[in-house]
Amino acid sequence: MYFSSNAPDSDAPDSAEMLSRAQAVKQQRENENKLQHYVPYPKQKLFHDAGATHRERLLCAANQSGKTFCAAMELAMHSTGKYPDWWAGKRFDRATVGWASGTTNEVTRDTCQRLLVGRPGQQGTGTIPKADILELVSARGTPDLLDSIRIQHVSGGVSIIGLKSYQRGREGFVGESLDYAWCDEEPDANIYSEILTRTNINRGPVMITFTPLLGMSEVVRRFLLESSPDRHVVTMTLDDVDHYTPEEKEKIAASYAPHEREARTKGVPTLGSGRIFPVAEETLTIDHREFPSHWPRIGGMDFGWDHPFAAVELVWDRDADVVYVSKCYRIREATPVVHAGVLRAWGQDLRWMWPRDGNRETLEGAGIALAEQYRKQGLNIWPDWAHYDHGGEKSVSVEAGLADMLTRMESGRFKVFRHHIDWLDEFRLYHRKDGKVHKEHDDLLCATRYAVMMLRFAQTAREHSTFHGPINYSKKRTIV
Repeated sequence: MYFSSNAPDSDAPDSAEMLSRAQAVKQQRENENKLQHYVPYPKQKLFHDAGATHRERLLCAANQSGKTFCAAMELAMHSTGKYPDWWAGKRFDRATVGWASGTTNEVTRDTCQRLLVGRPGQQGTGTIPKADILELVSARGTPDLLDSIRIQHVSGGVSIIGLKSYQRGREGFVGESLDYAWCDEEPDANIYSEILTRTNINRGPVMITFTPLLGMSEVVRRFLLESSPDRHVVTMTLDDVDHYTPEEKEKIAASYAPHEREARTKGVPTLGSGRIFPVAEETLTIDHREFPSHWPRIGGMDFGWDHPFAAVELVWDRDADVVYVSKCYRIREATPVVHAGVLRAWGQDLRWMWPRDGNRETLEGAGIALAEQYRKQGLNIWPDWAHYDHGGEKSVSVEAGLADMLTRMESGRFKVFRHHIDWLDEFRLYHRKDGKVHKEHDDLLCATRYAVMMLRFAQTAREHSTFHGPINYSKKRTIV
């Protein structure tokens, strides 16, 4: 019997089946090489980038925001040497030895281990590419828990990641010399100290990723209250991620107990009575909007070099006496030329208010006062520093400025665009230490305070072109 060579083979797969198989193969390859496809959220990248200049890093984040996944991806890079083109963080050009640790054996297995290598029976589907995993060494006592992971490094060497848990106590973290360490969830201070000691020889990075349910614990205080160029803090909220819809985010927030809501959704430690603005963030934030041209504006700036220079623009609805934070700018280690280049675009009519130390001369400015340096760059710098005017007497009281801002917040007369992430980061962690304002991580808030103190001199573009000299609206508002 003759069969045509063009006759269909009944056993051959049809096009739909072939497409399905191809998609399955593609998905499997992606699952087994997640590192190649990793694109971090902006806050995750900020956390990674900080590793190049800071030895200790804290990612203080909301539940289910990707904090653990972020650190697991960084460990995959350090252990394989496969850094993406966008990488600006710490790099190793050799095989490494590091630790990943969690609260208990079971939690370490179900979080750090799962994200690094995949679930039991699905090894190779974590952040470490399957092709680079050389050996999974089992631990004793806890089902499916690994003791260590051996990984092929691009240099030809073999990297090792050890799995640890805090339940072993400080004694479980002695002896080894490490290139890096990762703590998922907050360790006790003595365990953290021991982990830090393990990285002393190589001055390697130590990362902590956690949701701050323990409030202002000793480890949190180390990062927030003890200033050091070695430490860096990134706060990541549910609003900083895209893998939930707005409706899902609302449902998640509503599911938490009120006393845990800010920690679980904003990554904000409980600051108790030490918080300067004890106001729910939701009462301040609004979506971006345009403002009527007859509403006056005013700018505030806080000078800085090692700590950032910061600037804000406020828009004032005089009739309702509501202040809006409409623009924000914050950057460190840049000159007045750089800052002014950005701020001139906000408008030539914008009056800039500044702190009293703006009269200080700087070496970089060849003996010219800071405020004058910005004036020479074409900014409309106000002739005098920010102050309240009490019957002709100048008051630069920080407490008066903070009380003014708090009163506005509590009465619904202070709003900020929800996309001003840097401003909100400062707002969430602004607190007192031993009764005094903690002067760290407050640059945008200081700039805001200067503008609020001088709100009486806010003006519209029309007023700028028509009138000369200060326009005093002090009768329209109450100075606290």
